[in-house]
Amino acid sequence: MTGGHGDGGTQPALVGVVLVSHSGPVAESVAELARGLAAGGPVAPVAAAGGTSAGGLGTSAERIMAAAREVDRGAGVALLADLGSSVLTVKTLLLEDELPPESRLVDAPFVEGAVAAVVAASAGAPLAQVAEAAAEAYAYRKV
Repeated sequence: MTGGHGDGGTQPALVGVVLVSHSGPVAESVAELARGLAAGGPVAPVAAAGGTSAGGLGTSAERIMAAAREVDRGAGVALLADLGSSVLTVKTLLLEDELPPESRLVDAPFVEGAVAAVVAASAGAPLAQVAEAAAEAYAYRKV
């Protein structure tokens, strides 16, 4: 169990969301957007894991692991990734059991999926439903 929730056990744990991007500013901006659109009640924990530890473009396994630990409240962690090597890094971390229990890579568009995941998680949906909501964002038509 992860400690420090501060809710005294009165509220159910929410699924955490990690946004993995090759760019720190992109991950942070999408996290801010998703939090803002999910506001109006409790907002699920969201962390950005973008760029390298030196601040450049790329993917950092250490940043992903730290972000997943940060948002883990015991209800699972949904990870959304933007491009190829970020997906591969998350898959490797999952295979090597380096992420919290019940962590899951979600196949979804990065921005729309992140918003859908955070909204669903904030509503108290379990991990499977959070992943499903994010994946459904592929169906969002713009024309």
